[in-house]
Amino acid sequence: MTHNEIDIDQFILLTIYPSIALFGITFFAKKAKLVSSIQYCLQAFSCIVFSVIYLMFIPNGGAQGLALVLILFSGILLFLARKHTIHPEENDRSPSSREIPFI
Repeated sequence: MTHNEIDIDQFILLTIYPSIALFGITFFAKKAKLVSSIQYCLQAFSCIVFSVIYLMFIPNGGAQGLALVLILFSGILLFLARKHTIHPEENDRSPSSREIPFI
């Protein structure tokens, strides 16, 4: 990847940073007992922020592909947040509360 002034180790780090942010938001949301739709919105916002930073500050388009993947992932997260907002009773049930059919 040296043709766009970014090395493979830098690219791996640019991939790890959003992952750490997503897992950190998930950990914080579980500890704070946030609603899953808010958790998904926070994760989508962090993906958008990382993609904008990557597009603006990485030279010669070194992380354009990663920024595109983060934008697409934020769209999926916003779709999940909308789904959990519209139908919260289907999504927030734990497996123990569901009836297991007797076979």
